Amino acid sequence: MLRAGDTELTVRPDQGARLSSLRIAGTEVLRQGDRYGSFVMAPWCGRTRDGRFTDGGTVHQLPRDAGPHAIHGTVRRRAWRTVRADAGSAAFLCDLTDPWPWPGRVTQLVELAPDGGGLTLTLGVETLGDSFPAQAGWHPWFLRTLAPGGRDVEIGFTAAWQEERGEDHLPTGRRIAPEPGPWDDCFGMPDGVDVTLTWPELLELKVASRAPWAVVYDEMAEAVCVEPQSGPPDGLNSAPRRVTELEPLEISTTWTWRSLAP
Repeated sequence: MLRAGDTELTVRPDQGARLSSLRIAGTEVLRQGDRYGSFVMAPWCGRTRDGRFTDGGTVHQLPRDAGPHAIHGTVRRRAWRTVRADAGSAAFLCDLTDPWPWPGRVTQLVELAPDGGGLTLTLGVETLGDSFPAQAGWHPWFLRTLAPGGRDVEIGFTAAWQEERGEDHLPTGRRIAPEPGPWDDCFGMPDGVDVTLTWPELLELKVASRAPWAVVYDEMAEAVCVEPQSGPPDGLNSAPRRVTELEPLEISTTWTWRSLAP
């Protein structure tokens, strides 16, 4: 457990280096139970259509674990190694192995702000040999309400576009003007992800990243998701980012918060 100020953050290296709990002044912010905390998506984010992608003319098949599709990468349920840890930060590592076609590793650095008013997460995807396409990001489950009888969270953001979503929940390749929720949709934010979650009269939490993409999901009764990521769903096919020995994939997100209690 990491501590700073009145914030306590629990990370589970045995569960994909997942943030399993974030307590701010004694209030849990992340959902608990079967879909809980915040997990790492790598080496791809969201769904890969039919579990297949092409690289250099070679078709690669991934395990299909979301109906006909492959979802959220390979490391979210793996045991990670703790590289270092102190009171306010920790670093973790997971090797990329089968079913991913190339050897590599994923790293995550977790850092609490010294005053307990925020945290920074940094992911790296590295190759241990040949170059490959990849994506990385986070999938947090934020609680819809923070107290019994409390008001629902409000999600505020401005996007340049929304990826049109097909019936299979994957982008069609067409960009449209952002539409009102409910959402299970990917938004383009070329100046960086900037989303504000507001629990009225309780807490404001901002999710920021230099990454230009975010999936926003609010179709679940208990939780909402704001997912900064390096590319859109099915991005191994539509917008791959090449990882080489000289250019690893790096992405970070910062969450900051302040109390709204009167």
